Amino acid sequence: MIPIRLGISSCLLGNRVRYDGQDQLDRFLRDELGAHVEYIPICPEVECGLPVPREAMRLIGSPLNPRLVTLQTEHDLTDQMQSWIAERLDALEHERVDGFIFKRGSPSSGLERVKVYNSKGIPQNNGRGLFARAFIERFPGCPVIEDGMFHDRFLRERFLNRIFALQRLTEATQSAHNPRNVLRAFQAENKLLIMSHAANRYAELGQLVSTGNIPAYRQKLNELLTYMPSARKHINVMQHMLGYFKTQLDSWEKQEVLATFSEYTQNRVPITVPLTLLRHFTRKYQSTYLLQQTYWNILGPLYL
Repeated sequence: MIPIRLGISSCLLGNRVRYDGQDQLDRFLRDELGAHVEYIPICPEVECGLPVPREAMRLIGSPLNPRLVTLQTEHDLTDQMQSWIAERLDALEHERVDGFIFKRGSPSSGLERVKVYNSKGIPQNNGRGLFARAFIERFPGCPVIEDGMFHDRFLRERFLNRIFALQRLTEATQSAHNPRNVLRAFQAENKLLIMSHAANRYAELGQLVSTGNIPAYRQKLNELLTYMPSARKHINVMQHMLGYFKTQLDSWEKQEVLATFSEYTQNRVPITVPLTLLRHFTRKYQSTYLLQQTYWNILGPLYL
């Protein structure tokens, strides 16, 4: 199996590299997700030459082009940081990086809503860390997320679906003698997963299958998986699944399934409830097509 390689803010793995000498250990990232991926720990502040502990820093000026300045002495570290960023991104160009997990709120690594202070010292939550911004500009198609986003089920699902689906595609096409057949099989197995993101654009991928153009297919798959999954999209997928054996179910069984759909829509039960029931019927009636779907992966512990 080809390992997934993720860049990650070093403090999230328990490394004591923060300005106060502490860490920001996230046990889910270190232990649960970490069991399935290889991490590339990065701490921009330490790697650009700053000590631990060190003076706290903040961003000031324009949110689109801020300066990195120490809090007490007002020492401008922007050029030092930018010089390191250029070298580190050049190095990452030669490594395989399948995604990045950034540290929320960090002036170097925050992905969204980082505080940027104006000339009056008033913060605005509309910035992005210097390293995070540069990384996204250099690797625009790379899946990214920050630690706090893992608490949102759909943001977490989108990130995990992207990195794992792209890994499966890499493995399937690594030594493909017949690209069309490989893409056709991959498309069939991942249909419901893709539909949970962008059902109305699924046909675009189908058109690429017949060409056997693996890079173009990969780019389109990555694009479609950036669309946010939602409860409504999952209901549409599960209704599609129900159609495969609706003629075999008794009326009370159909009503039971539909009732779980309604409860899930109202956020009264997790998606595991209707999906577990659907999987029971899928196994009972041996729907080969549904059994091979990677969509069942969202029942896994990483997604819940």
